[in-house]
Amino acid sequence: MEFGEKVMALMERAERLAEPAYRQIERTIDRNQWKVIAAFQKHKVSDFHFASSTGYGYNDRGREVLDLVYADALGAEAALVRPHFVSGTHTIGTALFGVLRPGDHLLYITGKPYDTLHKVIGKPGDGTGSLQDYSIGYDEVPLLEDGSPDYPAIARAIQPNTKVIGIQRSRGYSWRPSFTVAQIGEMVRFVKEINPALVVFVDNCYGEFTEEQEPTEVGVDLMAGSLIKNPGGGIAPSGGYIAGRADLVERAAYRLTAPGIGGEVGAMLGATRSMFQGLFLAPHLVGQAVKGSVFAAAVFEELGFTSHPRWGAPRTDLIQAIRFTSAEHLITFVQGIQKASAVDSHVVPEPWDMPGYEHPVIMAAGTFIQGGSLELSADAPIREPFIAYMQGGLTYSHCKLGVLTAIQHMEDKGLL
Repeated sequence: MEFGEKVMALMERAERLAEPAYRQIERTIDRNQWKVIAAFQKHKVSDFHFASSTGYGYNDRGREVLDLVYADALGAEAALVRPHFVSGTHTIGTALFGVLRPGDHLLYITGKPYDTLHKVIGKPGDGTGSLQDYSIGYDEVPLLEDGSPDYPAIARAIQPNTKVIGIQRSRGYSWRPSFTVAQIGEMVRFVKEINPALVVFVDNCYGEFTEEQEPTEVGVDLMAGSLIKNPGGGIAPSGGYIAGRADLVERAAYRLTAPGIGGEVGAMLGATRSMFQGLFLAPHLVGQAVKGSVFAAAVFEELGFTSHPRWGAPRTDLIQAIRFTSAEHLITFVQGIQKASAVDSHVVPEPWDMPGYEHPVIMAAGTFIQGGSLELSADAPIREPFIAYMQGGLTYSHCKLGVLTAIQHMEDKGLL
């Protein structure tokens, strides 16, 4: 890989600038790594827990212990960790359908949720089996201009039949700050003062192990995430987790399988070892990806682009948003990330109408696990403002390579 003098000098400046942030990330890695190991030790994980199961999967001790380890690592009463979840959206949908009943009301207090959840929420009578098709009401409270929750509007929007308060931790495809665990704790306290029976649910995708605490440690009742993002450690081949109050996790398990069966069955299909090992590696690999996001922010700020969050801002997820001035800038950046991949570097991504999204989307994803967002990737809807969302990177070196390759690609096309 050869880069011009301008690009190399930019790399040196950015790394010097970001050094204090890197030191804080290393401290977070240590705390989370020790927490995960303590959970493994508490439940006496051994190699026999890695054995596969078939058929119904009755008495799969590895599966049972994996749930216990996840629960402890995430500060929750219980967890449901399965390869049968096909995506983060599936996992979130399972959690919501597990808790909500016809006549209940779901209120998202962090604005419009991620694009792929729109079809899960649906519209009344849409015939797709969405939440609203089952007579579950839905509303959302827009965020204030600075990206913070509109607490007076939230108080007004809570209805007598409001059952679940939804919070999306990560920014999704929005130019807003992601919410820290402390901020989520403030939201929990606010809504519980209005009605202590409200169930607070958090979409925790991209957030696991970026801070020393998880949302379930500050009063959140239920949360969900994908194993091909942070907690799978780049090794879990598929799956998701739901964690929180034991009774709510059990209801979600009934939705995943069937009432009366829940989490007692489900062959693990040879995935158990990779799910344990991925969790073990996750704190370190998440830290590598967060360092990569800081580096990207520092580099593009040096070039005069706007990044969110800024390089020195506190981090609560993997995602680095970078605002460009044209669709050509945006597409060239994403294509440059693809060029730095170990897998499919020869592929040139183009925008396309991807299922579940409302605008054409371009995705750079040269990953070992298809769609694995803990691996270096970047994606963006082709709409104004032209914002690219970069995330992941199993090693900091690969993150650097991706950013530098994208910059060189932009420079070669005369866009810098």
